[in-house]
Amino acid sequence: MTSDAVRVAAVDLGATSGRVILGEVGQGEVRMRQVARFPNGPVALADGLHWNVVELYRSVLAGLREVDEVAAIGIDSWAVDYALLRRGTMLGVPFHYRDERNARAAEALHARIPFAELYARNGLQYLPFNTVYQFAAEVAAGGAIEVADRALLIPDLLAFWLTGAEVAERTNASTTGLLGLGGEWDLELAGRVGVPAGLLPPLVDPGDEIGVVRGEAASATGLGGVPVLAVGSHDTASAVVGVPMTDPDVAFISCGTWGLVGVELAAPLVTDSAREANFTNERGVDGRTRFLKNVMGLWVLSETVREWEREGEPVDLTTLLAAARDVTAPQPVFDVADPVFAAPGDMATRIRAWLSERAMPVPATRAELARSIVESLAAAFAEAVRLAAEVSGVRVRAVHLVGGGSLNELLCQLTADRAGLPVIAGPVEATALGNVVVQARALGAVSGSLESLRALIAGSVELRRYEPRVGDSAAV
Repeated sequence: MTSDAVRVAAVDLGATSGRVILGEVGQGEVRMRQVARFPNGPVALADGLHWNVVELYRSVLAGLREVDEVAAIGIDSWAVDYALLRRGTMLGVPFHYRDERNARAAEALHARIPFAELYARNGLQYLPFNTVYQFAAEVAAGGAIEVADRALLIPDLLAFWLTGAEVAERTNASTTGLLGLGGEWDLELAGRVGVPAGLLPPLVDPGDEIGVVRGEAASATGLGGVPVLAVGSHDTASAVVGVPMTDPDVAFISCGTWGLVGVELAAPLVTDSAREANFTNERGVDGRTRFLKNVMGLWVLSETVREWEREGEPVDLTTLLAAARDVTAPQPVFDVADPVFAAPGDMATRIRAWLSERAMPVPATRAELARSIVESLAAAFAEAVRLAAEVSGVRVRAVHLVGGGSLNELLCQLTADRAGLPVIAGPVEATALGNVVVQARALGAVSGSLESLRALIAGSVELRRYEPRVGDSAAV
């Protein structure tokens, strides 16, 4: 690493865990080191499912205390969820996007504002947990939203606690359903939903300075005065920056709890075919459009493993996947997008019930069930890639698979088989890499377009290529 390299801290928060990562970026190289990792997950309260966001913030502060001499901090997290504030004080605990209130609110909102109109205005695929539906649920219930003067998405909330600045980073704001296709708040739509305009904070872009660490946060971390920079604060926005794609004719899959499958476009695509295929247009870094489809990701597998572990027997995932790889008998493919698989708990039981109800064969062993899950994920990924190419007109020649799913060799190979395209796996840490390099560019340590940043990443990580095998699928 050269003497002009810059050191930054990346706070990367996922639906099951969070990390603080120290990144070093110079000309031609990126290095990262995890300095803290901590659990994250939902908490069931009397009124529904919530995030323990205060504990999450405590863990972030503890992690930041482990870094020193950093030039900046960037925060990314999952999308759509938010906290309501009044005069800087949080009003209640943020709801979890899997809470049951959202589907009812979505149906009621569509009765007033048809989905086709919403799509034309915001370009978002229908997902019942999009922020606009959560806001509609808040308005219907009354209470906190009637007295709140600000709503902050999760990464913006943590940035506020660090700096005192109330802003909304634009890539994450694009997941709310209240950001217009031009990248500004759609205040007329917000009013029709019942959301006061003042609830929506000023917008910032990746690379902008939000503020500096101050007050109690400075005392807790020892990082007083360090700037907090906006990055692609929706973790998928950072992950797509971290996809080492230098060829425009590729698709990407960012695979963690969710699988985000799509292509990068220069502008939103809100045609009838895009809406009917349920593709979303989310804003990316540098104004790019992430034209993608949310597909159930490793959530199905991880919840299945958790169910088995609750039964009292630990499960080694590597051993389980090796056993699944060795299964030779065809295993059933089920619809991972079925809403029945969205809630936590009893996943293996629900999969077996889903198959039984349709008179499909039910896997007899854990290895067979794991194979069925991975086959089903691969089938869903391949279909989403096919649709992304068909609807967008991008001639997809390869698929980049990043995130935790890139470590799953079986998933990578089966996705290549079913898509009939090479799958290039890695990096695992695409989200953190995207976070780090956007900070480094803002600080002047590197320069250039997204393609330049991706080339820098490609030269700093190891990738694995999976070629499609013809006629070698073990699923039915």
